[in-house]
Formats: sequence, C-alpha cells, structure tokens
Amino acid sequence: MGWDYTEITLDHFMNPRNVGEIKDADGVGEVGSIACGDMLKLFLKIDESGVIQDAKFQTFGCGSAIASSSMLTEMIKGRTVDEAAKVGNQEIAAALGGLPPAKMHCSVMGREALEAAIADYHGETVGHEEDEEESAIVCHCYGVTYEQVRRAIVENELRNVQDITNYTKAGGGCQTCHLDLQEILDEVLKAGGEAPVTENSESAAVPLTNIQKMLKVQQTIDTVIAPALLRDGGGIELVDILGNVVQVRLTGACASCAVSEMTMRHFVEEKLRQEVSPELDVEEIK
Repeated sequence: MGWDYTEITLDHFMNPRNVGEIKDADGVGEVGSIACGDMLKLFLKIDESGVIQDAKFQTFGCGSAIASSSMLTEMIKGRTVDEAAKVGNQEIAAALGGLPPAKMHCSVMGREALEAAIADYHGETVGHEEDEEESAIVCHCYGVTYEQVRRAIVENELRNVQDITNYTKAGGGCQTCHLDLQEILDEVLKAGGEAPVTENSESAAVPLTNIQKMLKVQQTIDTVIAPALLRDGGGIELVDILGNVVQVRLTGACASCAVSEMTMRHFVEEKLRQEVSPELDVEEIK
C-alpha cells in the first residue's frame, strides 16, 4: 500500500533543503530517537537582532520526516525567533500541501524540534520534568508522554485514539496504551465541555447494512490497520466477509511472525470491532 504524497512533499523528500549541521549553532533542538523510529536534530544560526539567518537539520526517519524537516527549515529562515516560535505542525503540513493522516506525527516532530532549539537559544529546556503527570510516559513503545498526547489533542482537535496515533505515534505499537489514550482524550474533551467520543460510538448508534459493513471494513483495513502493520514491514488483505466473520490474509513480515495470532486478536479484530461493529470476529486465511 502506497502513501498519497503531494508533489511538494515528494520534492522535499527527493531534494531536501538545508541538510547538515551548523557547527557554531546558536540553538540546537533534538527530539525523538532511533529506537522509536524517528529522530530529528535542528540547528539554528541567529543574528544579534534575533533573526534566523540559517537553519539545518539531520533526521532519521521516513520520507515524511525528511520532507517535514526540509520544509520547516525553509519556513523559518529569515523570520525572527518570536515569529518562528508561532509555526505549528498544521502550518508545516499545510506548506507541504498536506500529509497522509498516519504521517502527521512527522510535522509534530518538526514543531517539537523547533521549540527545543529556540529554548536552547534562550538557555532553557523544553519539558515539564517537575510535573510527574505531564512527564509520565503513556506509550512506552515510542516514549510518548502524557503532555505530548494532551497537547496534540488540544492543538489539532483530535477526536479518537487513531487520531492520537497519527499525530504522536502513541498506540501504534503494542496497543496496550489505548485505554490510557482514551482516558486522556475523554479528560480533555470533558474539560472543553464536550461529550467523550469513543471509536465505535457512531457505528453503535445505527445498525449497518451489509454493503455499509463491507465498505467500512475495507476502509478501516485500508486507512487504519494496513498503515500500522506497514510500519513493521507487514500487510493485510481482505479475503471475504461472511456474516460477522471477517476473513483476512496477513502478508509480508506479518505472515511469518510468531505472534501473528496476537496481532489478529489484539489489533486487527479489536480495531474492526471499534471502527465497524463490536459483533465482528476475524478469521485468518493462510
């Protein structure tokens, strides 16, 4: 399954601007880690009047991470530090002509690196280490904190757990933090005067026709399940739907994985029940 990238994104991926290191940088911000799959180091050269004269980056990540980092450096050069500080992840994504939903976390990483570099320029550090709740790790697979999740929900108006995964990567690994993510989501929405939203709230309200069920199963596989499996080199194909039994075939690395049964039960089946119907069962076809 391929990603639907814009021509601007492809250009910044194939021909990234401002790659490298500034030896005498006035501000350096580093976020992510190789262990988590994405890492970005941003270097800023700032003149006496507070204008960013140069910006360079080094990144380890996918095409979206490279494109987002490249675009970010182009956007902030020539701006004052205060002006650059207002650049958000949505602005980075918009400048690229949009990013696939599952790749929005790359634009968030760019915003976080910029904040860290500006904080370094001011002799400060980014974080809330003094607050145990805010600095607590929610997703141990990707090292995502409570505050990162909460902030992503507020700034991007996220409304379900899959949105949180798209913007932060939290919940994209073993899935065990999904309940914690839902609790944070409910907490933020409640604080804003909104009713909690669950992933299957819409599907539970009105029974689906057979055609609607088939379309929604395929859509969920294409937009939610397949992208998550692809991150680990795997894939999935819809074989058939017999009543409430969804027959699928795992491909790639997932086909020979020793924990494929766990993937089927604790991820594929769970996602289909959340997004389509709690009555669904999944059967793997070899």
